[in-house]
Amino acid sequence: MKKLFTLCLLLISTIAFAKPPKNQYVRLTTSYGSMIIRLYNETPKHRDNFIKLTKEGFYNGTLFHRVIQSFMIQGGDPDSRDTTKNQKGKELGNGDLKYTIPAEFRDSLFHKRGALGAAREDNPAKASSGCQFYIVEGKRFTPGKLDTLENTRLKGRKIPAWQRDIYTSVGGAPHLDQNYTVFGEVIMGIDMVDRVAAVKRDTRDRPEEDVPMTVTLLSKKECKQMDELLWPKEK
Repeated sequence: MKKLFTLCLLLISTIAFAKPPKNQYVRLTTSYGSMIIRLYNETPKHRDNFIKLTKEGFYNGTLFHRVIQSFMIQGGDPDSRDTTKNQKGKELGNGDLKYTIPAEFRDSLFHKRGALGAAREDNPAKASSGCQFYIVEGKRFTPGKLDTLENTRLKGRKIPAWQRDIYTSVGGAPHLDQNYTVFGEVIMGIDMVDRVAAVKRDTRDRPEEDVPMTVTLLSKKECKQMDELLWPKEK
């Protein structure tokens, strides 16, 4: 009986240990530091696409080709690592893959500071680029400026009170909400975004000195550790 009890405990422990993490995280590194990004489960098409490209090493060597301080930093253009297309002074941002991703708008996901969003060309369905993305640096808004934004660029759409609290205290880019898919957020290393956003840039908002990136997936063990850090178990 004791042996059976021990075996059951071992089996339960093994099953618990084998349980996958709740979230996938990626590490994005540049010469300005590194950050950890959580990919949202609420946007599975964007999440899975980003995981696929990261596994393939697609983003490694691509540049942050468009940076605007107090707004966002954008990267992921495959042309940005093509030496025949990425010479200094040349415009980047037109490279893409041969597919788009359907928009995955969620009321709970918005453009707060640190949000990971999918870039896109102008299209009625607001489908996302297959590879280009941006990270919001953002700025703080006063309640009055949010009111004005609701009546102008948001065309009457009201920003929920809890989101307004974040836009006034933490900051973000609320005019992008429900127009571009948000599919993740920076949970560590947001200061790297600030440093990249502050670099000198040309008239096309391209950094004068290239800012290449490396993007890797965190291991299952690391993802579990991040889950525990963000949502510690109640004692």
